Amino acid sequence: MNSNPSAVDWMNCVFCEDALTGMARIPDGSIDLIVTDPPYGLGKDYGNDSDKLGADAYLRWMEQWIDIALPKLAPTGSLYICLTWRYSPEIFVMLKQRMTMLNEIIWDRRVPSMGGSVRSYTSVHDTIGFFAKQKGYYFNLDAIRIPYDAETKKARSRSIFVGAKWLEMGYNPKDVWSVSRLHREHPERADHPTQKPLEIIERMIKASCPPGGTVLDPFMGSGTTAAAAKRCGMNFVGFELNPEYCALIEKRLARLDAPIEQMMLPLLDDIAE
Repeated sequence: MNSNPSAVDWMNCVFCEDALTGMARIPDGSIDLIVTDPPYGLGKDYGNDSDKLGADAYLRWMEQWIDIALPKLAPTGSLYICLTWRYSPEIFVMLKQRMTMLNEIIWDRRVPSMGGSVRSYTSVHDTIGFFAKQKGYYFNLDAIRIPYDAETKKARSRSIFVGAKWLEMGYNPKDVWSVSRLHREHPERADHPTQKPLEIIERMIKASCPPGGTVLDPFMGSGTTAAAAKRCGMNFVGFELNPEYCALIEKRLARLDAPIEQMMLPLLDDIAE
């Protein structure tokens, strides 16, 4: 963790500072992938007032950091952004004026069928936008293929299918990702209100960051992007305003170098220490 704004070495660091000023340290064109889960504009408590802007101010702030972050991307770079349905239309339009939109991905959080609104349909998903800077963006489908089960392979055993790459390696993930949210007892769970599962972020990194590349997350939160990048053998850089979250990220990254038994210890006690 690095809290020195004048530091020259930014690779594999999470800076405890505002991304809008901190991103100035990152050279333009040096980032292969941006993965980010910014505040949703819903008034959530991140230990500060970062998610308590009115709608107009929130959208102006989103545009401000987007215009700072996008020049950091290499020509083959791309961006994944996690959003709520309330603001994704406006932000997608904003990004489509600057990039090429490739997918709207729906994350089905597998929320149990209980509770929710009685005056509208219960929201059980997040929206993820996938954008490329320009044609020729990096995308490695083979790294994220989903294997076919034995029964499907057997059904495709005719000679015309023998040796087919798609049958042996699996199929392309669709644009609906059904991955359970992190319940309170989950070993990945940290004390953060909008933590994303490693499975989701790792899929983005494996598909869209070249070997040895660098991932930027302007809003690190619990540090999932940094942890996923490290697990995938990539470099990372990011920013986080909350010092408690910065301490949590540091401990979370340290666990990746620890024995497996220690890595599986619950993370809920980290902030309380």
